[in-house]
Amino acid sequence: MKITKVLNNNAVIVMDDNQEKIAIGSGVGFNKDKKDIVQQDKVEKLFILKENEKLQQLLLRIPEEHFMLAEEVIDYAESYLNTKLNEHIRIGLTDHLSFAIEREKEGIHLKNKLLQEIKVLYKKEFEIGLWAVNHVNEKLNLNMPIDEAAFVALHIHTMKIQGGDLHETVRQTAIVRDMMDTIKTFLNINIEEDDIAYERLITHLRFALTRSKNHEAHTMDDEMFTMIKHKFSKAYQCAQQVAYNLSDKHGIELPEEELGYITLHIERLRKQ
Repeated sequence: MKITKVLNNNAVIVMDDNQEKIAIGSGVGFNKDKKDIVQQDKVEKLFILKENEKLQQLLLRIPEEHFMLAEEVIDYAESYLNTKLNEHIRIGLTDHLSFAIEREKEGIHLKNKLLQEIKVLYKKEFEIGLWAVNHVNEKLNLNMPIDEAAFVALHIHTMKIQGGDLHETVRQTAIVRDMMDTIKTFLNINIEEDDIAYERLITHLRFALTRSKNHEAHTMDDEMFTMIKHKFSKAYQCAQQVAYNLSDKHGIELPEEELGYITLHIERLRKQ
């Protein structure tokens, strides 16, 4: 493979099989010039340039140390999840991580309002996010907050196979938070966010939204539903308020059967 352009010490553009590609590897560009040969065993990752022009732009714009840290996070995530992530993770996560590092150096800390929800809904991805934050802090002697772990988790989740769209994931998580705020206000209670009942409810709400989007629904016989409405009337009224706000603010309709299951989860939480 012959170099056509050196991007940094760890990334170069090469000609390979009559295609321009981005070759990435530790020291692959060190002391190299245009037309130099790259040894195959030095290359750890190879991307077709035409499909990754934004990656080239990013490599030229950010410190290479940031890129290598992002690569280490991606490698860890793929190993932890035992799956390959979409190649676009290199652009989205690397850009975010580099920006987060620069913010931290300038003393700018962004709060992630969806932190608690992300911790529950995307547990494995959040654990990866925690590893990433600790890894960056240790390598660069920084003190990035836990909020960044949640941002990383969202990027990881949406780049999994069938992970979904980042904006839609954030939207759904924000809607779940709205639903939880409605429940807290209606019942006038504080909820311990590490409580198992809280985790079960928030997970159920997330899947209720997914079922609604896919026009699926839990089934519940009429007799059981009637019993739940009467026996747990306070929790059912709360579930109705959740459904009303969901329809009013987000245009999402929940079927009555779904309210029955949400009522049961709210009642369990109310008993705590």
